[in-house]
Amino acid sequence: MEAGAPETITVFYSYDLRDEELRSELEKHLAILRRQGHIRGWHHRLINAGMETAKESLNHLNDAQIILLLVSPDYLASDYCYDTEVRRAMQRHETGEAKVIPILLYSVDYEGTPFEKLSALPSNGVPIKQWSDLNEAFYHVAQGIKQVVKEFKTVRGVPESKTIEGTPKSNTPVTVVTPVTLAPLWNIPYRRNPFFTGRETLLAHLHRDLTANKATALTQAQAIHGLGGIGKTQTAVEYAYRYRDKYQAVLWVSAASRDVLIAGFVELASLLNLPEKQEQDQNKVVMAVKRWLEEHDGWLLILDNADDLSLVEEILPAGGKGHLLLTTRAQAAGTLANGIEVQEMDQQEGVLLLLRRARVLALDTPLEQAPAQERSSAEAIVREMDGLPLALDQAGAYIEETGCSVAAYLERYRQRQIALLKRRGGMGKEHPDPVDGTWSLSFEQIEQLSPVAADMLRFLAYLSPDAIPEELIVEGASQLGPHLKTIAGDATLFDEAVGTLLRFSLVRRNREDNTLSIHRLVQVVLKASMEKRKQRQWAERTVRAVSQAFPDVEFKTWPQCRRLIAHAQVCADLINQYAFAFPETAFLLNRAAIYLKGHALYGQAEPLYKRALAIREQALGASHPNTAQSLNNLAVLYCKQGRYEEAEPLYKRALAICEQIFDSQHPFIADVLENYAYLLREMKREGEALPLEARARAIRGRDGV
Repeated sequence: MEAGAPETITVFYSYDLRDEELRSELEKHLAILRRQGHIRGWHHRLINAGMETAKESLNHLNDAQIILLLVSPDYLASDYCYDTEVRRAMQRHETGEAKVIPILLYSVDYEGTPFEKLSALPSNGVPIKQWSDLNEAFYHVAQGIKQVVKEFKTVRGVPESKTIEGTPKSNTPVTVVTPVTLAPLWNIPYRRNPFFTGRETLLAHLHRDLTANKATALTQAQAIHGLGGIGKTQTAVEYAYRYRDKYQAVLWVSAASRDVLIAGFVELASLLNLPEKQEQDQNKVVMAVKRWLEEHDGWLLILDNADDLSLVEEILPAGGKGHLLLTTRAQAAGTLANGIEVQEMDQQEGVLLLLRRARVLALDTPLEQAPAQERSSAEAIVREMDGLPLALDQAGAYIEETGCSVAAYLERYRQRQIALLKRRGGMGKEHPDPVDGTWSLSFEQIEQLSPVAADMLRFLAYLSPDAIPEELIVEGASQLGPHLKTIAGDATLFDEAVGTLLRFSLVRRNREDNTLSIHRLVQVVLKASMEKRKQRQWAERTVRAVSQAFPDVEFKTWPQCRRLIAHAQVCADLINQYAFAFPETAFLLNRAAIYLKGHALYGQAEPLYKRALAIREQALGASHPNTAQSLNNLAVLYCKQGRYEEAEPLYKRALAICEQIFDSQHPFIADVLENYAYLLREMKREGEALPLEARARAIRGRDGV
């Protein structure tokens, strides 16, 4: 057979001759692709006289890159089509040499066939003969094939890829990580995962639904949901990279909490270079980003960990032609988005992921070449872990780093199975059952390898899981026990500890912004593994460390405060949980509240101010200067909110304390007097404000000015 041009894809039509008319109609709809040189088609009618039909057909089947199965009752009843062509086509599909696409001509029951799990065309599942307009049906099928051709040619164009030529691939196409041209606006925080396995149907489903109904003002948002660790985020990352050339802007925001979500929109304002990017009121910044999304098209916005969908609803754009993709644990998205469940991996995908991640199987080696014992043990692990990708990834990391066999890991895992089953459901929806055993095994190894890394992991367990600044660990090291104290002045020791954690895939390191991240399930497992006394010890160490690292709040320190605020708010929860009342708690709460108030996040600042006041009253007394400071701060916040009646008694108390313990000319008295006078003027009580203002001027040496 004469080889086609390098850019031409060979398409093989596998069909029963009684469906010749429908095959011919499909070929007409693919004629433009053929004329443009994108494809070359082959079918039985092209066999010349005198040729051996079966041999010639198989030769072309073995050379094709795309194989179309035209499914009908006659096709499934044909021994040659089913036993020869389908069997060989699926072999080539599973090794990655070709792409098999079933095309439903008639209503048939194809459950149990070798191709039952493949995405069929038409993608709506309605067979061609049931369409009222056959031309429309074939057009739909042709568009689906066109997309596959484009994706197939994109893969062929990557130099490192051998998907079409060279060594046969494994059962699932390998994601080849190469230098790429990203969208003009791009802030995806993760590199493409070379171990990403399967999910082809899910990715195709997402792309189809996001690009459907192009004439509408706004394509419906898509929400991929499932258990923690099921692979939602990795699927979103893969989608972003795979379809990056379709967008002018590919944007990523974590929606794990309101604070993190708002912070993400603030970062988008900088990325989009909006005039409001320097605005102090973060609500105005969020509105500016929303307007940009409503006024532009060609964007993809991914909201990751959007478990509280009510938060997302507040910031969704009201119009535009962009695409919105959510990852969430919430199963019911209501009218907010079209929900797509991310399910456990099937047996073959799970084994492939585990063996690749463990480096037992090279990325370009087919599953059939895996040692029989390793494959059998891997199948048992996948069954016992119920195909959870995160658990399989952790198991692979453990096997790689320790050098144990897959069978040895299986034995150790089974020894801990009772403990794991006891934990099932006991930790809530954030704790899938197989993960604890994997992380416990890894943590034991880390403890033996590096006590510094082990303590670093414990510290990370008590922080917000995302974007943990590396400087927080260094600057707070003196509060984190004897092991971590050593890293404060030695960057090499810090890198070695992080490297140990990276070896077990328990943290991620973002080199661009010098942050670490830890999966929230790892945090749960680590905390649960500690005895109560040690839990309290690490909670206290964390609060002290974050308090030490959190700077005085000034305009010039805002970027640093922004990096720490989520972790300070987690510490606020720890302070409440353990009823901490040492001085650093109030200082941290006060600074965090000042930052939040400065960004008009009054509702978030108030509980921090109130808790700081309560701690100071308890630990320092009702007449301490710091208590007066907290009273003044809370009163200022109430004034900002127009809650004047609540603010006035606080100012009175603060002023009384100051006059009792300070010299009459102390500058803090002037501060309180000025704030109280401002309140009185806002309440239209100018007569009472005047003497307070006069006293403040006298203290500051401005009397008569």
